Amino acid sequence: MANSLLELENLSVKIGTKSILHDINLEMKSGETHVLMGPNGAGKSTLGYTLMGSPNYETTSGKIIFDGNDITEESADKRAKAGLFLSFQDPLEVPGISLESFIRASMQQVTGEKVKLMAFQKSLEKAMDILHMNHSYASRDLNVGFSGGEKKKSEILQLLMLKPKLAILDETDSGLDVDAVRTVSEGIREYQNTMHGALLVITHSTRILESLHVDYTHVMVKGKIVHTGDGSLVKEINENGFEQFIPEEIKEAERKEKQLAAAKAAMEKVKALNANDFGGGL
Repeated sequence: MANSLLELENLSVKIGTKSILHDINLEMKSGETHVLMGPNGAGKSTLGYTLMGSPNYETTSGKIIFDGNDITEESADKRAKAGLFLSFQDPLEVPGISLESFIRASMQQVTGEKVKLMAFQKSLEKAMDILHMNHSYASRDLNVGFSGGEKKKSEILQLLMLKPKLAILDETDSGLDVDAVRTVSEGIREYQNTMHGALLVITHSTRILESLHVDYTHVMVKGKIVHTGDGSLVKEINENGFEQFIPEEIKEAERKEKQLAAAKAAMEKVKALNANDFGGGL
């Protein structure tokens, strides 16, 4: 695929013995915004963590090609250096290291070059102004005592400073009020305008998408991408949900799972009743 930034070729992934993703095929080019939507437990976050190289997720088949290189077996730090970035759904608190120190150290690790303090602080303050962040947050411990909105702003601040080629945003708008969503969206637009970077937005909500141009929307169900459309698909999902995109074979498998679960529950109930009756007879 010429000029592709990211290519996923029949990617399948498991956690332990449980298969999560099945034969995922996806192509992204620089500057494109792709949205990944789907019901809870569909595997959306698993895809994000897999792309970033989390050791908890094992690729069982397929390839991840990024910027022309096969990174399927590469570690997370090498993927970050290559230009991948993942914002966490629930950012961790890290006592003992300031937000400023963390970002500066990350930049040095990614670029392999020493980051000059004065120029760094100037760029950091400019990025914080875009996100309407008080400059005092730079000296605070990373995410410690931050509200949900402040943690998400911290993630977007890192995005603006690290300037990756591809940013994976996992539920960045979850738990944010209208003003915080607007501010975070401003930061994302700034990233797109300055870096022309690609975005993979994993979300249930569509509020953060209102101010972004969406090129492609993918629907994931049971670890499979079952439908792909353009940006208008977001509105259609908002109005009608995911049901219309779920293949009949998946619906049938879900019906069988529910029937088996119900039968198992009924058998357990019968066993419990028999045990009680037997105990009463003694």
